[in-house]
Amino acid sequence: MHAEHDIESPRDSIDPKRAKRPKIPRQPMPEQDPRRRRFNFEEVPRGYSKETARLEASRCLQCKKAGCIKGCPVNINIPAFIDLIAKGRFAEAADKLKEQNALPAVCGRVCPQESQCEAGCILGKKGDPVAIGRLERFAADYARNHGHEPPVCAATSTGKRVAVVGAGPAGITVAGDLIRWGHEVVLFEALHLAGGVLMYGIPQFRLPKEIVQYEINTLKKSGVEIRTDMAIGMTQTVDQLLESGFDAVFVGTGAGLPMFLNIPGENAIGVFSANEFLTRINLMKAYDFPKYATAPIRPKRAVTVGGGNVAMDSARTALRLGAESVIVYRRSLEEMPARAEEVHHAQEEGVEFHLLTAPKRILTDARNRVTGLECLRMELGEPDATGRRRPMPVEDSEFVVAADTIIVAVGNQPNPLVPRTSSGIEVGRRGTIVADPETMATSKPGVFAGGDIVSGAATVISAMGQGKQAARAMHSYLTGEEPPCV
Repeated sequence: MHAEHDIESPRDSIDPKRAKRPKIPRQPMPEQDPRRRRFNFEEVPRGYSKETARLEASRCLQCKKAGCIKGCPVNINIPAFIDLIAKGRFAEAADKLKEQNALPAVCGRVCPQESQCEAGCILGKKGDPVAIGRLERFAADYARNHGHEPPVCAATSTGKRVAVVGAGPAGITVAGDLIRWGHEVVLFEALHLAGGVLMYGIPQFRLPKEIVQYEINTLKKSGVEIRTDMAIGMTQTVDQLLESGFDAVFVGTGAGLPMFLNIPGENAIGVFSANEFLTRINLMKAYDFPKYATAPIRPKRAVTVGGGNVAMDSARTALRLGAESVIVYRRSLEEMPARAEEVHHAQEEGVEFHLLTAPKRILTDARNRVTGLECLRMELGEPDATGRRRPMPVEDSEFVVAADTIIVAVGNQPNPLVPRTSSGIEVGRRGTIVADPETMATSKPGVFAGGDIVSGAATVISAMGQGKQAARAMHSYLTGEEPPCV
């Protein structure tokens, strides 16, 4: 019996004989006022209420051929979990999510649903799709806030030991699946807290760290051993893990090697990669100043170079540290790779955008401290290999953007530590580990890989999708059988 059944759903009152369903608009997400939130690190979206969640869930048409499932990298049964929400069975909806997704509260917050599951929603053809991500977040938050834990798949022990290197989205997914299929799992993390990019890369106002740690604690309760401060490739190599008794290894070390601009002045005091800037703020709690005095500096005017989600995170973080915050991006708003929601939030909060602008050199004072960024105006030419129009410099259009801090957010490369220190692992031209696209097996027997170390910098959910592929293949490799439950 579920106490939440006392809320009447619009679906409950629909006559099944009626040809037409009532038209219900997509339900907006309550948000913190931008005039207030620009001064704090509290989460921006506030989440659906029970009533709003059921109303939004009632919009789902329950398609027999659900395009939303095809758009989900981890193949969540989306109509099923939404139907449970519509019926007020919120805890069961969370259980349904957990069958395929180890991190629904995370994915409901940071995944680009608009280009994945929601892009396949039939309602989106002529209007607004069902807010699948918001409903996913609601169900996961409900379960966590009410102390509900999903049923455990009780598999007998296989006697096999697996090492998972990297406690980010891919590694968490692999560990969660393999432990419930009867394997002994040890998860190695280089930093002092598990979670990977979820902990160090995404700001508190977009993904509260207590949610990530809740999922990490769930892993621990399931039996996964987590060893932090263990940088595999330095403390031990993959070869040594296999020699010490592990029957298989999964490598999910991500893309944590920052790319830079390669322009004059980039070694000046006040220039940071987005990785360092966000790690200091998120993982080292520099946002809680002066209790934690770990901020790189207290910027007065910060310029972030880039147009992706990491650039938005950096610029919005700098704003909350008290800086005037500026984004410099060489293409137009339409070409920005960041989620439209994140761009909108940045604009609401007062981040200044310099579009069709490319950095030329970093200006400094006599002490080599940043004083500004010299830029060039750009115009868009023909499309490049990505399909976006190529930015072309406008002659004699140089101008200076004043700054005391430059944050470089132009992408990341795969972490090279594991492939450099392991024998027999084939590496691609861009430093990624070469893995079979179906099984995620590498060229080294018993070693599998997934996430950004294979694909290059991508989304949380795509890394989890590869993690699920790898987990199934690893179970078959270890036992010769299919997983006992999925």
